[in-house]
Amino acid sequence: MAIPHNHPAGLDLGYARVSTTEQSLERQLDALSAAGIPVERIYTDKKTGTTIDRRGLTEALGYARAGDTIVVHTLDRLGRNLREVLNLVHDLAGRGIGVRSLADPLPINTTDDGMGRIAFLLLALFAEMERTFTAERAAHARAVAEAKNRRVGRPIAHPADKVEYARLLKAKGHSLGQITAKTGTPKTSLHRYLAAAATGDRAR
Repeated sequence: MAIPHNHPAGLDLGYARVSTTEQSLERQLDALSAAGIPVERIYTDKKTGTTIDRRGLTEALGYARAGDTIVVHTLDRLGRNLREVLNLVHDLAGRGIGVRSLADPLPINTTDDGMGRIAFLLLALFAEMERTFTAERAAHARAVAEAKNRRVGRPIAHPADKVEYARLLKAKGHSLGQITAKTGTPKTSLHRYLAAAATGDRAR
């Protein structure tokens, strides 16, 4: 809910989000109200987590000024993943805007120099550790597959020699039906393989 921009510094601005239009915001709104935030300073979104356009959050961030604090029920309401949340909190800190959560296992308040800031730093550390572990697991999977002479990733539906045979038949003027009969490759797959081959030929 938008309010005039000539507001005094140091306001708490509430933000609540649910991931589907069927879910209720009531629990988050009750928590924000209990924290003393009036309804005119609470912004909401009912969008899926993958939706980029979150108008309520955009309005809240556009209204916030240095000295204000964005208050949420839990920190995950601010983003689609932990990395996005951490980036947003970091950007807000650069603007002098704090972030406070009400119901996380370790409630966070980035304006606090004590445990709230330590909790946030721990979250940042966990996010970086997870990124590192994910990269290491992917590298290990590739190394194991290469050691066993296996291809990493999605398996090829049809052998390369059959695909090449289909290309030769196509070059000789055979129809897709004829190529399907000779190679046993479905027409839907042939469309994809032959289109990819044509793109590769043009690139060369």
